[in-house]
Amino acid sequence: MVDSVFVMPGTVAAPRAGVLSELHNRYETVREALSRIDKAAQEMGLPLISARLIERNGTAERRGPEVQYLEIFAVSIATHHMLIAEGVKPVAIVGQSIGELWALAAAGHLSVEDAARLAVVRSQVLTRQNWDGKMLAVGVDGHRAESLAGLMNHPDLVLACENAPRQSVISGPEHLIEQVERVADAFGWPSLPLDVPHPTHTPAMAQAARDLRATAPRVPYGSGRWRVCSPWLGRDVGDDDPVDLVAGALTARVRVLHTIRELHAAGADAFVECGEWPVVTKFVEASVPGVQCVVPLSEGDPVEAVRTLFAESGDVGRFGSRLPAPSSTGHGSAVRASTPAPARVVSVPPAPTPSTEAAAPAPPYAAHVTYVTPAAPVAEVPLAEAPVTRVPAAAPVPAASAGLDYDSVLDELRTLYGDFLGYPADLLGEDDGLESELGVESLKQVVLLGRVSDRFGLPGLRANSSLLTVGTLRRIAETVVQARAEAAAR
Repeated sequence: MVDSVFVMPGTVAAPRAGVLSELHNRYETVREALSRIDKAAQEMGLPLISARLIERNGTAERRGPEVQYLEIFAVSIATHHMLIAEGVKPVAIVGQSIGELWALAAAGHLSVEDAARLAVVRSQVLTRQNWDGKMLAVGVDGHRAESLAGLMNHPDLVLACENAPRQSVISGPEHLIEQVERVADAFGWPSLPLDVPHPTHTPAMAQAARDLRATAPRVPYGSGRWRVCSPWLGRDVGDDDPVDLVAGALTARVRVLHTIRELHAAGADAFVECGEWPVVTKFVEASVPGVQCVVPLSEGDPVEAVRTLFAESGDVGRFGSRLPAPSSTGHGSAVRASTPAPARVVSVPPAPTPSTEAAAPAPPYAAHVTYVTPAAPVAEVPLAEAPVTRVPAAAPVPAASAGLDYDSVLDELRTLYGDFLGYPADLLGEDDGLESELGVESLKQVVLLGRVSDRFGLPGLRANSSLLTVGTLRRIAETVVQARAEAAAR
Protein backbone atom coordinates (compact mmCIF):
# COMPACT_ATOMS: atom_id res chain seq x y z
CA MET A 1 0.00 0.00 0.00
CA VAL A 2 1.38 3.40 -1.02
CA ASP A 3 0.67 6.51 1.02
CA SER A 4 0.28 9.28 -1.51
CA VAL A 5 -0.15 13.03 -1.41
CA PHE A 6 -2.07 15.00 -4.03
CA VAL A 7 -0.31 18.26 -4.89
CA MET A 8 -2.14 21.22 -6.39
CA PRO A 9 -0.14 23.95 -8.15
CA GLY A 10 -0.71 27.63 -7.72
CA THR A 11 -0.05 30.23 -10.39
CA VAL A 12 1.24 28.29 -13.36
CA ALA A 13 1.10 28.94 -17.10
CA ALA A 14 -2.33 28.78 -18.73
CA PRO A 15 -3.24 25.18 -19.66
CA ARG A 16 -3.17 24.16 -23.32
CA ALA A 17 -6.39 23.82 -25.30
CA GLY A 18 -8.07 20.43 -25.06
CA VAL A 19 -6.08 19.25 -22.04
CA LEU A 20 -9.24 17.98 -20.30
CA SER A 21 -10.94 16.53 -23.38
CA GLU A 22 -10.48 12.88 -22.43
CA LEU A 23 -11.32 13.33 -18.75
CA HIS A 24 -14.45 15.29 -19.69
CA ASN A 25 -15.58 12.48 -22.02
CA ARG A 26 -14.90 9.73 -19.53
CA TYR A 27 -16.01 10.94 -16.09
CA GLU A 28 -19.36 12.32 -14.98
CA THR A 29 -17.74 13.84 -11.88
CA VAL A 30 -15.34 15.82 -14.07
CA ARG A 31 -18.17 17.10 -16.24
CA GLU A 32 -20.10 18.15 -13.14
CA ALA A 33 -17.12 19.99 -11.62
CA LEU A 34 -16.41 21.87 -14.86
CA SER A 35 -20.08 22.78 -15.16
CA ARG A 36 -20.01 24.24 -11.65
CA ILE A 37 -16.91 26.32 -12.45
CA ASP A 38 -18.60 27.57 -15.64
CA LYS A 39 -21.68 28.54 -13.65
CA ALA A 40 -19.65 30.58 -11.16
CA ALA A 41 -17.64 32.20 -13.98
CA GLN A 42 -20.76 33.30 -15.85
CA GLU A 43 -22.30 34.70 -12.68
CA MET A 44 -19.21 36.90 -12.37
CA GLY A 45 -19.27 38.07 -15.98
CA LEU A 46 -16.53 35.73 -17.27
CA PRO A 47 -16.64 33.41 -20.30
CA LEU A 48 -17.15 29.66 -20.01
CA ILE A 49 -13.96 28.19 -18.59
CA SER A 50 -14.38 24.60 -19.78
CA ALA A 51 -14.85 25.32 -23.49
CA ARG A 52 -11.18 25.86 -24.33
CA LEU A 53 -10.02 23.04 -22.04
CA ILE A 54 -12.21 20.35 -23.58
CA GLU A 55 -12.01 21.45 -27.23
CA ARG A 56 -8.61 20.74 -28.74
CA ASN A 57 -8.76 23.84 -30.91
CA GLY A 58 -10.65 25.91 -28.39
CA THR A 59 -9.88 29.55 -27.74
CA ALA A 60 -11.00 31.69 -24.84
CA GLU A 61 -13.33 34.58 -25.66
CA ARG A 62 -11.09 36.87 -23.67
CA ARG A 63 -8.25 36.24 -21.33
CA GLY A 64 -7.13 37.81 -18.13
CA PRO A 65 -5.88 36.74 -14.70
CA GLU A 66 -9.34 35.62 -13.53
CA VAL A 67 -9.70 33.26 -16.50
CA GLN A 68 -6.18 31.97 -16.01
CA TYR A 69 -6.77 31.18 -12.33
CA LEU A 70 -10.05 29.40 -13.05
CA GLU A 71 -8.47 27.34 -15.83
CA ILE A 72 -5.74 26.22 -13.45
CA PHE A 73 -8.41 25.37 -10.90
CA ALA A 74 -10.38 23.40 -13.50
CA VAL A 75 -7.34 21.29 -14.40
CA SER A 76 -6.54 20.58 -10.75
CA ILE A 77 -10.08 19.63 -9.72
CA ALA A 78 -10.63 17.52 -12.87
CA THR A 79 -7.43 15.55 -12.21
CA HIS A 80 -8.49 15.06 -8.60
CA HIS A 81 -11.86 13.63 -9.68
CA MET A 82 -10.19 11.33 -12.19
CA LEU A 83 -7.92 9.94 -9.47
CA ILE A 84 -10.83 9.41 -7.08
CA ALA A 85 -12.88 7.71 -9.81
CA GLU A 86 -9.97 5.34 -10.40
CA GLY A 87 -9.86 4.37 -6.74
CA VAL A 88 -6.84 6.44 -5.74
CA LYS A 89 -7.37 8.09 -2.36
CA PRO A 90 -5.03 10.65 -0.79
CA VAL A 91 -3.72 10.65 2.76
CA ALA A 92 -3.32 14.41 2.37
CA ILE A 93 -3.76 17.24 -0.14
CA VAL A 94 -1.26 20.09 -0.40
CA GLY A 95 -1.68 23.33 -2.31
CA GLN A 96 1.03 25.78 -3.30
CA SER A 97 0.00 29.42 -2.83
CA ILE A 98 -3.45 29.86 -4.41
CA GLY A 99 -3.34 26.11 -4.94
CA GLU A 100 -4.40 25.85 -1.29
CA LEU A 101 -7.81 27.08 -2.44
CA TRP A 102 -7.99 24.24 -4.97
CA ALA A 103 -6.99 21.83 -2.19
CA LEU A 104 -9.82 23.06 0.06
CA ALA A 105 -12.33 22.44 -2.71
CA ALA A 106 -10.90 19.00 -3.57
CA ALA A 107 -11.04 17.96 0.09
CA GLY A 108 -14.62 19.16 0.45
CA HIS A 109 -13.94 22.03 2.87
CA LEU A 110 -15.92 24.32 0.53
CA SER A 111 -17.85 23.97 -2.70
CA VAL A 112 -16.34 24.17 -6.17
CA GLU A 113 -18.49 27.24 -6.95
CA ASP A 114 -17.38 29.06 -3.81
CA ALA A 115 -13.73 28.27 -4.50
CA ALA A 116 -14.09 29.67 -8.03
CA ARG A 117 -15.79 32.84 -6.78
CA LEU A 118 -13.16 33.37 -4.10
CA ALA A 119 -10.36 32.96 -6.67
CA VAL A 120 -11.96 35.65 -8.84
CA VAL A 121 -12.46 38.08 -5.94
CA ARG A 122 -8.85 37.50 -4.87
CA SER A 123 -7.66 38.36 -8.37
CA GLN A 124 -9.82 41.47 -8.49
CA VAL A 125 -8.53 42.94 -5.22
CA LEU A 126 -4.95 42.31 -6.33
CA THR A 127 -5.62 43.99 -9.66
CA ARG A 128 -7.16 46.99 -7.90
CA GLN A 129 -4.14 47.41 -5.67
CA ASN A 130 -2.01 47.52 -8.83
CA TRP A 131 1.22 47.06 -6.91
CA ASP A 132 4.43 47.69 -8.84
CA GLY A 133 6.10 44.49 -7.72
CA LYS A 134 7.84 41.44 -9.08
CA MET A 135 8.87 37.93 -8.05
CA LEU A 136 12.30 36.43 -8.71
CA ALA A 137 13.27 32.76 -8.45
CA VAL A 138 16.84 32.31 -7.24
CA GLY A 139 18.80 29.06 -7.29
CA VAL A 140 19.87 29.11 -3.64
CA ASP A 141 18.52 27.93 -0.30
CA GLY A 142 16.10 29.99 1.76
CA HIS A 143 18.73 31.24 4.21
CA ARG A 144 20.88 32.79 1.48
CA ALA A 145 17.82 34.12 -0.39
CA GLU A 146 16.61 35.81 2.79
CA SER A 147 20.04 37.36 3.32
CA LEU A 148 20.05 38.53 -0.29
CA ALA A 149 16.68 40.25 0.16
CA GLY A 150 17.87 41.74 3.45
CA LEU A 151 20.75 43.56 1.72
CA MET A 152 18.28 46.12 0.36
CA ASN A 153 16.71 46.76 3.80
CA HIS A 154 13.18 47.34 2.48
CA PRO A 155 10.15 45.99 4.42
CA ASP A 156 8.36 44.80 1.28
CA LEU A 157 11.36 42.94 -0.20
CA VAL A 158 11.25 39.49 1.35
CA LEU A 159 11.84 35.79 0.93
CA ALA A 160 8.42 34.73 -0.39
CA CYS A 161 8.72 31.01 -1.08
CA GLU A 162 11.03 28.22 0.02
CA ASN A 163 10.41 25.70 -2.74
CA ALA A 164 13.38 23.33 -2.63
CA PRO A 165 16.87 23.07 -1.11
CA ARG A 166 18.28 25.17 -3.95
CA GLN A 167 15.31 27.18 -5.12
CA SER A 168 13.72 30.14 -3.42
CA VAL A 169 11.53 33.04 -4.54
CA ILE A 170 11.98 36.67 -3.53
CA SER A 171 9.09 39.13 -3.83
CA GLY A 172 9.31 42.91 -3.69
CA PRO A 173 9.17 46.24 -5.52
CA GLU A 174 10.23 45.85 -9.15
CA HIS A 175 13.14 48.31 -8.99
CA LEU A 176 14.60 46.45 -6.00
CA ILE A 177 14.08 43.03 -7.58
CA GLU A 178 16.17 44.25 -10.52
CA GLN A 179 18.97 45.10 -8.08
CA VAL A 180 18.63 41.71 -6.40
CA GLU A 181 18.93 40.06 -9.80
CA ARG A 182 22.18 41.90 -10.50
CA VAL A 183 23.63 40.94 -7.11
CA ALA A 184 22.64 37.30 -7.63
CA ASP A 185 24.32 37.35 -11.02
CA ALA A 186 27.49 38.76 -9.44
CA PHE A 187 27.53 35.81 -7.02
CA GLY A 188 26.95 33.37 -9.87
CA TRP A 189 23.49 32.39 -8.56
CA PRO A 190 21.02 31.64 -11.37
CA SER A 191 17.82 33.66 -11.20
CA LEU A 192 14.64 34.06 -13.22
CA PRO A 193 11.95 36.78 -13.03
CA LEU A 194 8.53 35.14 -12.74
CA ASP A 195 5.82 36.08 -15.19
CA VAL A 196 2.89 36.13 -12.76
CA PRO A 197 -0.12 38.46 -12.97
CA HIS A 198 0.00 39.30 -9.26
CA PRO A 199 3.21 39.18 -7.21
CA THR A 200 2.30 38.14 -3.66
CA HIS A 201 3.68 36.76 -0.37
CA THR A 202 5.03 40.09 0.80
CA PRO A 203 3.88 42.65 3.41
CA ALA A 204 3.09 44.93 0.46
CA MET A 205 -0.10 42.86 0.00
CA ALA A 206 -1.54 43.89 3.39
CA GLN A 207 -4.04 46.28 1.82
CA ALA A 208 -5.23 43.66 -0.66
CA ALA A 209 -5.63 41.19 2.21
CA ARG A 210 -7.78 43.70 4.13
CA ASP A 211 -9.89 44.38 1.03
CA LEU A 212 -10.38 40.66 0.45
CA ARG A 213 -11.59 40.10 3.99
CA ALA A 214 -13.96 43.05 3.65
CA THR A 215 -15.41 42.30 0.20
CA ALA A 216 -15.33 38.52 -0.29
CA PRO A 217 -18.64 36.85 0.57
CA ARG A 218 -18.41 34.50 3.54
CA VAL A 219 -19.06 30.96 2.40
CA PRO A 220 -20.18 27.82 4.24
CA TYR A 221 -17.40 25.38 4.92
CA GLY A 222 -16.92 22.10 6.73
CA SER A 223 -14.26 19.76 8.03
CA GLY A 224 -13.62 18.15 4.67
CA ARG A 225 -13.12 14.57 3.58
CA TRP A 226 -9.32 14.57 3.48
CA ARG A 227 -6.49 16.18 5.36
CA VAL A 228 -5.27 19.49 3.87
CA CYS A 229 -1.72 20.62 4.73
CA SER A 230 -1.01 24.35 4.47
CA PRO A 231 2.58 25.31 3.56
CA TRP A 232 2.09 28.88 4.79
CA LEU A 233 0.30 28.04 8.05
CA GLY A 234 2.77 25.25 8.77
CA ARG A 235 -0.06 22.99 9.93
CA ASP A 236 -3.20 21.20 8.78
CA VAL A 237 -6.26 23.26 7.95
CA GLY A 238 -8.95 22.84 10.59
CA ASP A 239 -12.06 24.95 10.94
CA ASP A 240 -10.27 27.95 9.42
CA ASP A 241 -12.45 30.31 7.38
CA PRO A 242 -11.47 30.01 3.66
CA VAL A 243 -11.55 33.79 3.15
CA ASP A 244 -9.15 34.30 6.05
CA LEU A 245 -6.91 31.53 4.71
CA VAL A 246 -6.68 33.04 1.24
CA ALA A 247 -6.21 36.57 2.60
CA GLY A 248 -3.55 35.52 5.08
CA ALA A 249 -1.52 33.76 2.39
CA LEU A 250 -1.13 37.02 0.45
CA THR A 251 1.40 38.37 2.96
CA ALA A 252 2.83 35.08 4.26
CA ARG A 253 5.88 33.03 3.29
CA VAL A 254 5.12 29.71 1.57
CA ARG A 255 7.28 26.87 2.93
CA VAL A 256 6.64 24.06 0.45
CA LEU A 257 10.03 22.51 1.21
CA HIS A 258 9.20 21.99 4.88
CA THR A 259 5.71 20.62 4.20
CA ILE A 260 7.05 18.08 1.70
CA ARG A 261 9.71 16.84 4.09
CA GLU A 262 7.28 16.57 6.99
CA LEU A 263 4.83 14.53 4.90
CA HIS A 264 7.59 12.24 3.70
CA ALA A 265 8.89 11.77 7.24
CA ALA A 266 5.34 10.84 8.28
CA GLY A 267 5.22 8.08 5.66
CA ALA A 268 4.17 9.60 2.32
CA ASP A 269 5.72 7.45 -0.41
CA ALA A 270 4.43 9.18 -3.53
CA PHE A 271 3.28 12.61 -4.68
CA VAL A 272 0.72 13.04 -7.45
CA GLU A 273 0.52 16.45 -9.12
CA CYS A 274 -2.95 17.58 -10.15
CA GLY A 275 -1.69 19.85 -12.88
CA GLU A 276 -0.62 19.70 -16.49
CA TRP A 277 3.13 19.60 -16.02
CA PRO A 278 5.59 18.86 -13.21
CA VAL A 279 5.76 21.99 -11.07
CA VAL A 280 5.45 21.18 -7.39
CA THR A 281 6.69 17.63 -8.00
CA LYS A 282 10.00 19.10 -9.13
CA PHE A 283 10.32 20.64 -5.69
CA VAL A 284 9.45 17.26 -4.21
CA GLU A 285 12.14 15.43 -6.17
CA ALA A 286 14.75 18.00 -5.14
CA SER A 287 13.66 17.95 -1.50
CA VAL A 288 13.30 14.19 -0.99
CA PRO A 289 15.62 12.35 -3.40
CA GLY A 290 14.26 9.00 -4.52
CA VAL A 291 10.59 9.69 -3.78
CA GLN A 292 8.18 8.75 -6.56
CA CYS A 293 6.32 11.52 -8.34
CA VAL A 294 3.50 11.16 -10.84
CA VAL A 295 1.95 13.79 -13.14
CA PRO A 296 -0.91 12.00 -14.94
CA LEU A 297 -1.73 14.78 -17.41
CA SER A 298 1.86 14.81 -18.68
CA GLU A 299 1.40 11.22 -19.88
CA GLY A 300 0.08 10.27 -23.33
CA ASP A 301 -2.90 8.52 -21.71
CA PRO A 302 -3.43 9.93 -18.19
CA VAL A 303 -6.00 7.32 -17.15
CA GLU A 304 -3.99 4.33 -18.28
CA ALA A 305 -0.90 5.85 -16.65
CA VAL A 306 -2.70 6.07 -13.30
CA ARG A 307 -4.08 2.53 -13.57
CA THR A 308 -0.69 1.09 -14.52
CA LEU A 309 1.30 2.98 -11.92
CA PHE A 310 -0.98 2.16 -9.05
CA ALA A 311 -1.39 -1.45 -10.14
CA GLU A 312 2.40 -1.72 -10.13
CA SER A 313 2.53 -0.10 -6.70
CA GLY A 314 0.36 -2.89 -5.33
CA ASP A 315 2.94 -5.44 -6.44
CA VAL A 316 6.16 -3.75 -5.42
CA GLY A 317 5.09 -1.37 -2.67
CA ARG A 318 5.82 1.79 -4.62
CA PHE A 319 5.45 3.24 -8.08
CA GLY A 320 7.53 1.98 -10.96
CA SER A 321 9.45 4.49 -13.03
CA ARG A 322 8.19 5.47 -16.48
CA LEU A 323 9.98 6.87 -19.50
CA PRO A 324 8.74 9.99 -21.29
CA ALA A 325 6.70 9.93 -24.46
CA PRO A 326 8.39 11.80 -27.31
CA SER A 327 6.76 14.98 -28.56
CA SER A 328 7.51 17.41 -31.32
CA THR A 329 5.33 20.08 -29.76
CA GLY A 330 6.91 20.39 -26.34
CA HIS A 331 3.86 18.83 -24.68
CA GLY A 332 5.25 15.38 -23.99
CA SER A 333 5.90 13.77 -20.64
CA ALA A 334 8.54 15.24 -18.39
CA VAL A 335 11.38 13.33 -16.77
CA ARG A 336 13.49 14.17 -13.77
CA ALA A 337 16.25 16.61 -14.49
CA SER A 338 18.75 14.14 -13.09
CA THR A 339 17.54 11.23 -15.22
CA PRO A 340 17.78 11.70 -18.97
CA ALA A 341 16.03 8.75 -20.58
CA PRO A 342 15.67 7.44 -24.12
CA ALA A 343 12.34 8.17 -25.74
CA ARG A 344 9.73 5.52 -26.42
CA VAL A 345 6.66 5.65 -28.58
CA VAL A 346 3.31 5.66 -26.79
CA SER A 347 0.15 4.90 -28.71
CA VAL A 348 -2.82 6.90 -27.48
CA PRO A 349 -6.23 5.20 -27.82
CA PRO A 350 -9.27 7.16 -29.04
CA ALA A 351 -11.09 9.16 -26.40
CA PRO A 352 -13.68 6.99 -24.66
CA THR A 353 -17.37 7.72 -24.74
CA PRO A 354 -19.15 9.16 -21.68
CA SER A 355 -20.46 5.70 -20.83
CA THR A 356 -16.96 4.32 -20.29
CA GLU A 357 -16.80 5.41 -16.68
CA ALA A 358 -19.77 3.33 -15.57
CA ALA A 359 -18.66 0.33 -17.60
CA ALA A 360 -15.09 0.27 -16.35
CA PRO A 361 -14.26 -2.54 -13.90
CA ALA A 362 -13.23 -1.68 -10.37
CA PRO A 363 -9.46 -1.04 -10.23
CA PRO A 364 -7.41 -3.81 -8.59
CA TYR A 365 -5.84 -1.51 -6.04
CA ALA A 366 -6.66 0.82 -3.20
CA ALA A 367 -3.69 3.11 -2.99
CA HIS A 368 -3.55 5.97 -0.50
CA VAL A 369 -2.41 9.12 -2.24
CA THR A 370 -1.51 12.62 -1.16
CA TYR A 371 -2.42 15.32 -3.68
CA VAL A 372 -0.20 18.31 -4.20
CA THR A 373 -2.01 21.29 -5.68
CA PRO A 374 0.07 23.68 -7.83
CA ALA A 375 0.08 27.38 -7.15
CA ALA A 376 -1.37 29.98 -9.48
CA PRO A 377 0.53 31.16 -12.60
CA VAL A 378 3.80 29.12 -12.23
CA ALA A 379 2.70 28.56 -10.86
CA GLU A 380 3.19 31.00 -8.78
CA VAL A 381 6.01 29.77 -10.53
CA PRO A 382 5.54 28.35 -13.89
CA LEU A 383 9.10 28.47 -15.04
CA ALA A 384 10.81 28.86 -11.71
CA GLU A 385 9.18 25.90 -10.28
CA ALA A 386 12.04 23.60 -11.08
CA PRO A 387 14.75 23.19 -8.44
CA VAL A 388 18.24 24.14 -9.44
CA THR A 389 21.43 22.23 -8.92
CA ARG A 390 24.86 23.75 -9.11
CA VAL A 391 26.75 22.65 -12.16
CA PRO A 392 30.41 22.99 -13.02
CA ALA A 393 31.38 25.67 -15.46
CA ALA A 394 31.46 24.44 -19.03
CA ALA A 395 34.76 24.11 -20.80
CA PRO A 396 35.73 27.12 -22.92
CA VAL A 397 34.04 27.04 -26.32
CA PRO A 398 35.67 28.34 -29.48
CA ALA A 399 34.34 31.56 -30.96
CA ALA A 400 30.99 31.32 -32.71
CA SER A 401 31.12 30.51 -36.38
CA ALA A 402 30.71 33.37 -38.75
CA GLY A 403 27.94 31.60 -40.68
CA LEU A 404 24.34 32.56 -40.03
CA ASP A 405 22.81 29.41 -41.46
CA TYR A 406 20.45 27.38 -39.29
CA ASP A 407 22.36 24.09 -39.45
CA SER A 408 25.65 25.51 -38.22
CA VAL A 409 23.94 27.36 -35.35
CA LEU A 410 22.04 24.20 -34.38
CA ASP A 411 25.27 22.17 -34.35
CA GLU A 412 26.91 24.70 -32.04
CA LEU A 413 23.88 24.71 -29.74
CA ARG A 414 23.89 20.92 -29.55
CA THR A 415 27.56 20.99 -28.53
CA LEU A 416 27.06 23.78 -25.98
CA TYR A 417 23.96 22.20 -24.40
CA GLY A 418 25.40 18.69 -24.54
CA ASP A 419 28.62 19.71 -22.78
CA PHE A 420 26.68 21.59 -20.09
CA LEU A 421 24.11 18.85 -19.46
CA GLY A 422 26.34 15.83 -19.98
CA TYR A 423 24.25 14.58 -22.92
CA PRO A 424 25.69 13.22 -26.18
CA ALA A 425 25.12 16.04 -28.67
CA ASP A 426 23.62 13.73 -31.29
CA LEU A 427 20.85 12.70 -28.87
CA LEU A 428 19.58 16.26 -28.46
CA GLY A 429 16.67 16.49 -30.91
CA GLU A 430 15.94 19.92 -32.31
CA ASP A 431 12.24 19.60 -31.36
CA ASP A 432 12.71 18.00 -27.93
CA GLY A 433 11.20 20.16 -25.19
CA LEU A 434 14.13 21.18 -23.00
CA GLU A 435 12.02 21.09 -19.84
CA SER A 436 9.05 18.89 -20.75
CA GLU A 437 11.09 16.06 -22.30
CA LEU A 438 14.74 16.48 -21.31
CA GLY A 439 14.03 17.64 -17.76
CA VAL A 440 16.19 20.77 -18.00
CA GLU A 441 14.78 22.96 -15.25
CA SER A 442 14.08 26.58 -16.02
CA LEU A 443 16.87 28.12 -13.96
CA LYS A 444 19.41 25.93 -15.76
CA GLN A 445 17.89 27.14 -19.00
CA VAL A 446 18.51 30.71 -17.86
CA VAL A 447 22.20 29.90 -17.42
CA LEU A 448 22.34 28.21 -20.82
CA LEU A 449 20.58 31.10 -22.57
CA GLY A 450 23.17 33.41 -21.03
CA ARG A 451 25.93 31.32 -22.59
CA VAL A 452 24.15 31.30 -25.95
CA SER A 453 23.78 35.07 -25.66
CA ASP A 454 27.50 35.51 -24.98
CA ARG A 455 28.52 33.05 -27.67
CA PHE A 456 26.58 34.70 -30.47
CA GLY A 457 26.85 38.29 -29.22
CA LEU A 458 23.11 38.69 -28.61
CA PRO A 459 22.56 40.33 -25.20
CA GLY A 460 18.79 40.61 -25.77
CA LEU A 461 18.46 36.84 -25.89
CA ARG A 462 18.57 36.60 -22.08
CA ALA A 463 15.26 38.47 -21.79
CA ASN A 464 13.37 36.31 -24.29
CA SER A 465 11.13 34.42 -21.86
CA SER A 466 9.32 32.59 -24.68
CA LEU A 467 12.48 30.53 -25.21
CA LEU A 468 12.04 29.25 -21.66
CA THR A 469 8.29 28.71 -21.77
CA VAL A 470 8.41 26.29 -24.71
CA GLY A 471 12.14 25.89 -25.15
CA THR A 472 13.54 23.73 -27.95
CA LEU A 473 16.86 23.88 -29.76
CA ARG A 474 14.97 24.62 -32.97
CA ARG A 475 13.33 27.72 -31.50
CA ILE A 476 16.60 28.93 -30.02
CA ALA A 477 18.52 28.32 -33.26
CA GLU A 478 15.89 30.11 -35.35
CA THR A 479 15.91 33.05 -32.93
CA VAL A 480 19.71 33.25 -33.08
CA VAL A 481 19.75 33.14 -36.90
CA GLN A 482 17.08 35.84 -37.15
CA ALA A 483 18.71 38.10 -34.55
CA ARG A 484 22.16 37.75 -36.14
CA ALA A 485 20.71 38.55 -39.56
CA GLU A 486 18.93 41.64 -38.21
CA ALA A 487 22.12 42.80 -36.48
CA ALA A 488 24.13 42.35 -39.68
CA ALA A 489 21.58 44.36 -41.67
CA ARG A 490 21.87 47.40 -39.42
